[in-house]
Amino acid sequence: MNLASRSLYRAGLLVVVAAAVFTVGCGKKKVAPPPPPPPPAPAPARPTVTLQASPTSINKGESATLSWNSTDATQLTIAPEVGAVTAQGSTKVTLSDSTTYTITATGPGGSASASASVTVNAPPPPPPPPPQPDFNKLFLEEVRDAYFDYDKADIRPDARAALSKTADFLKSYPSITVTIEGHCDERGSTEYNLGLGDRRANAVKQYIVSLGVSADRVSTVSFGKEKPFCTEHHEACWQQNRRGHFVKAN
Repeated sequence: MNLASRSLYRAGLLVVVAAAVFTVGCGKKKVAPPPPPPPPAPAPARPTVTLQASPTSINKGESATLSWNSTDATQLTIAPEVGAVTAQGSTKVTLSDSTTYTITATGPGGSASASASVTVNAPPPPPPPPPQPDFNKLFLEEVRDAYFDYDKADIRPDARAALSKTADFLKSYPSITVTIEGHCDERGSTEYNLGLGDRRANAVKQYIVSLGVSADRVSTVSFGKEKPFCTEHHEACWQQNRRGHFVKAN
């Protein structure tokens, strides 16, 4: 009985070992898990850009300097008129009108822009023209007649002083032209006094021309005794009528 039991024990042990070996040999092999995917690449950085103008206020025709700086941009342009520029730099612009400049930066990460303005100051209004002198008033105030002795056409000392002032006025205002009227008192014939008045008017003209007044600005006419300044019949009145009288012609 001991031998039989031992034989059965051994046979059972062999069966168990064989079953274990069969089970291990026929079992499904385990597969290693796949490696994790690599992390996604970071998104491209969005460009940045700045733009400044110096000075920001100028007069017409003056210049200002534009300065800029950027990051992560592959193309930059400044409008108006400047065009394509590098990633950083500066340029001068000359303006006649107020202008706003805009820089645009583009790159793989998108675009960005910045602006800067330059104001052109309006020119001050021109000063008002100086007031025109009242030539008629000045003429009456500054121009002096020349007075003559009876039956004479000679320039007296007092007439020289008067005509010097008149000549100075006419030289100061070269646009003014004059007519010199020759006058006489009531004594003598009309024909004689017309001739005497003509001599007096021409004597006055020659004298002021000698003082520097252009002859083409001066004409003469004789009225003799036909246009008296005073109508009384005495020497003080007659003296007023013996004159070379200036009249503004324009």
